[in-house]
Amino acid sequence: MADERVVGIDLGTTNSLVAYMGTGPSLAHPGEPGKGVHIIPGEDGSNLVPSVVALQPDGQMLVGNAARGVLLTAPSRAVYSVKRLMGRGVDDVREELKIFPFHLAEDLMAGEVMRIKLGERTYTPPEISAQILRQLKRNAERYFGAPVKQAVITVPAYFNDAQRQATKDAGRIAGLEVLRLVNEPTAASLAYGLDKKQNGTIAVYDFGGGTFDISILRLKDGIFEVIATNGDTHLGGDDIDNLLVAVAAEDIAGDLKIDIRQSPEAVQRLRNAVIEAKIALSSVEQAHIEVDLPGGKLYQRTITREMFEQMVLPIVKRTLMPCKQALRDAELTPAEVDEVVLVGGSTRIPLVRRKVEELFGRKPHTELNPDEVVALGAAVQASILSGGTEETKDMLLLDVTPLSLGIEALGGVTAKIIHRNSTIPASATEHFTTGVEGQTSVAIHVLQGEREMAKDCRSLARFDLKGIPPMPAGLPRIEVRFLIDANGILHVSAREQRSNKQAEIDVQPSYGLTDEQVENMILDSFDNAEQDLNARQLIESRNEADTILTALQKGRKSEAWARLSFGEQRRIEDLENKLRIAVSGDDHNPIRRAIDELNEGTMKLAEMMMDAAVGSALRGKNMENTGVEDGPEAPHPIGKAEFQ
Repeated sequence: MADERVVGIDLGTTNSLVAYMGTGPSLAHPGEPGKGVHIIPGEDGSNLVPSVVALQPDGQMLVGNAARGVLLTAPSRAVYSVKRLMGRGVDDVREELKIFPFHLAEDLMAGEVMRIKLGERTYTPPEISAQILRQLKRNAERYFGAPVKQAVITVPAYFNDAQRQATKDAGRIAGLEVLRLVNEPTAASLAYGLDKKQNGTIAVYDFGGGTFDISILRLKDGIFEVIATNGDTHLGGDDIDNLLVAVAAEDIAGDLKIDIRQSPEAVQRLRNAVIEAKIALSSVEQAHIEVDLPGGKLYQRTITREMFEQMVLPIVKRTLMPCKQALRDAELTPAEVDEVVLVGGSTRIPLVRRKVEELFGRKPHTELNPDEVVALGAAVQASILSGGTEETKDMLLLDVTPLSLGIEALGGVTAKIIHRNSTIPASATEHFTTGVEGQTSVAIHVLQGEREMAKDCRSLARFDLKGIPPMPAGLPRIEVRFLIDANGILHVSAREQRSNKQAEIDVQPSYGLTDEQVENMILDSFDNAEQDLNARQLIESRNEADTILTALQKGRKSEAWARLSFGEQRRIEDLENKLRIAVSGDDHNPIRRAIDELNEGTMKLAEMMMDAAVGSALRGKNMENTGVEDGPEAPHPIGKAEFQ
């Protein structure tokens, strides 16, 4: 497979890496074959390729350290932290763009994929990311002396469908076949598990440049099973950098009377200086910041580790809540976690390490390079997918989907089809029916989230199932199938089983996800659980009441109704009025009681109607004409959520 090598790529917010597992040139002894996992260095000998892209005036693209130089001298021609823009809409990042030196194209339309302006040209975030991937591909091809066409690329566990699609698009643009998208904490556990060769429960705390993830995994006999995941796709070291820049900018405005935001070059010099200070404070007790400002002025400040930790403590605390939620989802206490692994450059901060140790009650593993461990794990997964080595042939990776997926049902409730923390790849099928007479199409609204009401969940896609023959309400049998592939990307199909009419969709990128939705989606489901459940029960009770009342109207026109005594008819009418009064209220309990009473009161009528239907069928009449469904397999419109 010398000409079919599969590499593992960590496409990071701050830095990116490419790695390979197997027999190949040894980094320790050039020219000699070596086994194991290798980080492939760039032309400058560095394992890390800064995730910075710059456009030269002559149209040449620079990537990595060369682009970082442009960031200081011509910041409007350089892009960094583009991972934070992947799969996101213009409205989602408008405020954040104020701190970046680059700008968006002026002619963007609402809902359009954003385009970043570099000099005279514009590029989408996947196109920018593709430049980074191309550089990693070139590094690997130089290393092997052979073409590299396939890769495993890592993504944050909490990347949504749009962000995953954007990452796959970037790989395709770069000329790579992306065999698999692997969640970053899962990749880290692969690297860790391969190194330790032990069983147990592992918590992977991944605090990178732009994202935070926590994953709880169970490792047993070579099987890595993710049992819970949580996180924030918009929380990382960038937020610490931005905070330090903002504090320094206030100092400069107050002491030196300079608005540094008016000089993009000065902002980048300041940003560089505070990042260097942040890095230094991981190993020393104080650091000095010195920046040349416009007008020949100089900004100087000494910052102690204690001051730094006070400033960033709120950001670090934001990482702990997802950790606690992941433990609850996994039904574990911190004491039941055997190992804690730190991933991402931000975990070098001593405050982060202390807070993680306090939460889990044990010292986290820091012996693995937090910048490299994700790429190493990606290389392990690449090896598994390409046939494996002696070390990986018996390994298996089982990942999970972080949020529930379903559809909007009658009354605006959410009908969950695949629940969060389900192992992927995953598929599930549910059966639904119609709630309107003669309905010939259904609008299928695909949702992601934990709330009971569709309006509180994230909209992924909409499509129509058309051409259904007109039938009585409740008679169509609509099969909805959800399939999540190994990359965590969703495919949805719907089929009306009686007519075999079918429609399907691969969920395409949706750019309307806000930071608040990402951060609070699961927490909101717990905070609003009682209110959501009451709202859902009220809607479902009203739906069921409407179905019964509609059926009763049909029953009044039957021969069976005429055969009831006057007292029996009067009793049913009283119960019907009681149900109609209950439906007008806002409590589902009286509605449910009135439904039960009406069901019991109409039992004789239902039996007489069924006897008549069976008699008609035995005389050769069509069951469909009787209004009775053709068998016990048909979905009951009361017990199942119904389409609008």
